[in-house]
Amino acid sequence: MPPDAALRERSVLLILLGVQFTHLMDFMVLMPLGPQFMRIWDISPAQFAILVSAYTLSAAVASVLCGFYVDRFDRRRALLLIYGGFAASTLLCAAAPDFGWLLAARTVTGAFGGIAGAAVYSIVGDVVPDARRGTAMGIVMTAFPISAVAGVPLGLTLANIFDWRAPFVFLAAVSLAVLVLATWLLPRMDAHVAQARSRHPMRQAIAVFSDANHLRALTLTAVMIFGGFSVIPFIAPYMVANVGLAETDLPLLYLFGGAATVYTSRLWGRMSDRHGKYRMFTIISSISVVPLLLTTNLPAAPVWVAIGTMVLFMVFVSGRFVPAMAIVTGASQPALRGAFMSFNSAIQQLGSSAASLSSGFIIGHTASGQLTGYWISGLIAVGCTFTAIWLARNIRIIN
Repeated sequence: MPPDAALRERSVLLILLGVQFTHLMDFMVLMPLGPQFMRIWDISPAQFAILVSAYTLSAAVASVLCGFYVDRFDRRRALLLIYGGFAASTLLCAAAPDFGWLLAARTVTGAFGGIAGAAVYSIVGDVVPDARRGTAMGIVMTAFPISAVAGVPLGLTLANIFDWRAPFVFLAAVSLAVLVLATWLLPRMDAHVAQARSRHPMRQAIAVFSDANHLRALTLTAVMIFGGFSVIPFIAPYMVANVGLAETDLPLLYLFGGAATVYTSRLWGRMSDRHGKYRMFTIISSISVVPLLLTTNLPAAPVWVAIGTMVLFMVFVSGRFVPAMAIVTGASQPALRGAFMSFNSAIQQLGSSAASLSSGFIIGHTASGQLTGYWISGLIAVGCTFTAIWLARNIRIIN
């Protein structure tokens, strides 16, 4: 690849990394704030699950609606408009005076955040060929560990110093900075527009869902997300209530877990390009069963044990999404990629919302505040993991 083209590609990937970082941190930081919300507003685990699910349900609805039209527009312009709405709605979260207001604000933020995530993966699929797509996904998906190692600990520290509003103010400011850079650095991406506009929006959606390969890829996404989010939203509350950590210890879990994943996300991406995406997905997913069961069955333990468990969880449970997203993104036809990834985002959000709500009703608490039934969520996640491995082998990647 010529040096100028490589530099342009890297600049686009770094902007997309920034977009992913902010919208993932916005979603992730809410979960470790769960103990504070439960204490401040005296809400139950089920109510907290509803708060988490509001974001994802809204993102799902917005992604479905967007899927009918998104390919009819330049991807650069679409991303800038969506991301601007995300920055503004994040600021609304910081202004919430009570649980109901925050629930409404999270609903609006989810609508913009879900579409932004879909746009990011569509752009990666457009600008990076399949031979380098695993590596590109590894770069963009380091947003998750960076959010964990830097964003979430910083957000929790700000929340401990000030209050729970501070992380959302910080996020709004960072989002504005990324928006300015994106306006300056992102190129036009409209090669797909003419073909997309030749189809009626409904026919565009029908074309996505009438392709068996698309359906297999979307099902893979649904199963993986449901399994992961059967466990993820309640990690922080479980660590505090059952393992015995203090709320001030929670940033350490995300710091060390995220630090390990900053390296391994890119490693999994390179290895996926070198050894095959399905092979790496199978290996990483199989290993991820161990931290899934450890996390959901951990008894009272020292902080270092909880940190070690979290490192394993983030390296393998989160790491399997790197080859998985390369597989899913490569499964779509280029002219349908925006619509396909929007529907894929909707399925991600619906899956995480359904899993969070299910776990919210499976998990209870004792009179002393300890959570019960978390191990059941762990078994559900393990079952989903093996189902995903079986599904992935039948997906065809389109060059």
